[in-house]
Amino acid sequence: MSLDFTKLESHLASRSYVEGYTPSQADVHVFKAITSVPSASAYPHIARWYTHIASYASEHASLPGSSTAGEAFFGTAAAAPAAAAEEDDDEVDLFGSDDEEDAEAERIKAERVAAYQAKKANKPKTIAKSVVTLEVKPWDDETDMAALEESVRSIEMEGLVWGASKLVPVGYGVRKLQITLVVEDELVSLDDLQEKIAEFEDYVQSSDIAAMQKL
Repeated sequence: MSLDFTKLESHLASRSYVEGYTPSQADVHVFKAITSVPSASAYPHIARWYTHIASYASEHASLPGSSTAGEAFFGTAAAAPAAAAEEDDDEVDLFGSDDEEDAEAERIKAERVAAYQAKKANKPKTIAKSVVTLEVKPWDDETDMAALEESVRSIEMEGLVWGASKLVPVGYGVRKLQITLVVEDELVSLDDLQEKIAEFEDYVQSSDIAAMQKL
């Protein structure tokens, strides 16, 4: 089976690759079927594509995908790329002008940057979180600690999850509430949280951040 250059030229007139938006095994399969550099005058789009895929020569084996898409450009009718490629040197510039090379290099660079940005945009964003140990001090030993903890846990904020707690002796019969919580750093301000806790002034004397660790 021989490569249908007319069909491939038409395909590459509006596309950068045989399949998809990045080089793949489909491009390698078609590239290897071309035995000589295509004529830029007879097949300008194939010549542009051929030069680009040639720049990936050392990476051909590692490119993704399969050669299936490339099969669409092979037929039983013999094509005549060799004759076109053998035109006089005066008529055919296989390498193109410097301006053409610069423009092609910029286009290839833009395509690669666009592919990278698209891949980066689809990558899940990591949510920064912290584990915080908060200590809440009552007024005295007569403070209802169960009511104090219930009040603290009643605070609801997006990105805030309350965890385990315990009462820690301070002295003279007074115990403070030590409670663990997990917060999403971008959503929860610990200063705002402590201000909300201070609003339970019947129970709370003060609160402090005893420890904080990033997850």
